Amino acid sequence: MSHPHPELTTPPPLADGAVRIVALGGLGEVGRNMAVIEHQGQLLIVDCGVLFPDDSQPGIDLILPDFSYIKDRLNDVQAVILTHGHEDHIGAVPYLLKLKPDLPLIGSQLTLALVEAKCKEHRLKPYTMSVTEGQEESFGVFDCEFVAVNHSIPDALAVAIRTDGGTILHTGDFKMDQLPLDGRLTDLRAFARLGEEGVDLFMTDSTNAEVPGFTPLEKDIAPAIDKVFRDAERRIIVASFASHVHRVQQVLNAAAAAGRKVALVGRSMVRNMGIAADLGYLHVPPGVLVDLKKLDQLPDHKVVLMCTGSQGEPMAALSRMANRDHQIEIGPGDTVLLASSLIPGNEHAVYRVINGLMRLGADVVHKGNAKVHVSGHAAAGELLYCYNIVQPSSVMPVHGEWRHLVANAQLAIDTGVPEDNVVLAEDGVVVDLIDGRARIVGAVPCGFVYVDGSRIGDGGDVLKDRQILRDEGFITVVAVIDAADGKIIAGPEITARGFAEDQQIFDQVRPRLVEALEAALGKGTTDPQQLQQIMRRAIGSWVGGKIRRRPMIIPVVIEA
Repeated sequence: MSHPHPELTTPPPLADGAVRIVALGGLGEVGRNMAVIEHQGQLLIVDCGVLFPDDSQPGIDLILPDFSYIKDRLNDVQAVILTHGHEDHIGAVPYLLKLKPDLPLIGSQLTLALVEAKCKEHRLKPYTMSVTEGQEESFGVFDCEFVAVNHSIPDALAVAIRTDGGTILHTGDFKMDQLPLDGRLTDLRAFARLGEEGVDLFMTDSTNAEVPGFTPLEKDIAPAIDKVFRDAERRIIVASFASHVHRVQQVLNAAAAAGRKVALVGRSMVRNMGIAADLGYLHVPPGVLVDLKKLDQLPDHKVVLMCTGSQGEPMAALSRMANRDHQIEIGPGDTVLLASSLIPGNEHAVYRVINGLMRLGADVVHKGNAKVHVSGHAAAGELLYCYNIVQPSSVMPVHGEWRHLVANAQLAIDTGVPEDNVVLAEDGVVVDLIDGRARIVGAVPCGFVYVDGSRIGDGGDVLKDRQILRDEGFITVVAVIDAADGKIIAGPEITARGFAEDQQIFDQVRPRLVEALEAALGKGTTDPQQLQQIMRRAIGSWVGGKIRRRPMIIPVVIEA
């Protein structure tokens, strides 16, 4: 296996006839999936998603792929292929289009409808081209064939990319549900046909590579959902991804059978399900859907609320309900159904929401105590089938944390792919495909790009300051001096926030500050910035030794 190395240098120019693959997101993380494929001076992009921040990134709204690698080459981009409509694959599209609005977006009908709605919020009108499984289209030097795959959202596609330098099969997110709710199977016949033609690089979904066996069927969770609807005494609140059409369909069906009405809660949920219903992917039983404003007219045992927030997102509807910060108040007798699995990294946030809901008296049903969700990703058994069917020359695991990528790589080796032909890469690592063999040849800059309100950037200093404020607190020190006489007129006054200690403890350091200032003034130092640094060092060393903290210190020197 080829491992990325911290000393990787800038890659050499691409050799004649070779194909270059650079992931700008999605490797070593679950989110912001984006791969750039280069051949004969032309670029093809597969997916362009976002990553959601964790507790270590306070105040950040979204995390984008780093577009700097392609920023000066956007005219070389032939198309942006979108495998399916989940946020981690399409969420960053508007930000890419702001750099070049006429980039062609290629995807299935539902995927493009979701992207267009997202772009509309950014006042963008993208150029789109809808494709279906079995369709073949050429974008510059890239001949693409689209293959149906089953996932937790309808209309997902894998893509086979044929070039003079080799054939790449990118699965996108997929699983092999043999009895899918929409009847749309992963097209293993197409996988086999492509394998017979020769797949030089197989880029495979790694999310469930650590999970043995096979991902359970979607239809198998219907009895658990029906049981929740039978047993619930009052309202039922169901939290799911805003794009999980299949899960919403199951909830609508269960509500119709139980004689309940369903209201959609949350802008993204209302928007996405409206699109799915208009396009025929969501079938709403007559009279089941009602407006949220009309719920007061219904008894509690007739109400179902379908909302977002299954991953513990702070601003999502379910989190706000748990924090009593929503128009819907959770109380005893209510049943909350979390119809989703945990995205790695979100465990703490989700359990915090569950505890908050249970504290309010709700009965919370989740994957840990009932079979109310199945994953949308292929488990190890399914991946083995795919490797044996495709028999690729080289493999590059994608979409997953490092542990998922490693597990997926081992599955490829177990099925006979030569170890030297299995490439473990991280974001920014450059992989060249030459004569059917993939090799790491260098790395390009590829950091986190943060969306922070209206600002987009690396946000390193801002984020570091926020982390210090959150974890260590802050101290302000204000002193007034007479520069002419070299004397302290007032202060230093110390104000501290974020400390468990009583404010009076800082009286101990005030004499040290006075002594340091007077010594500096006595030597003729009157520059406010120099005096501020002296105060910062004096109080910083004292706080570090006495309280064992490293707070943000804001010294202020005022000249009278």
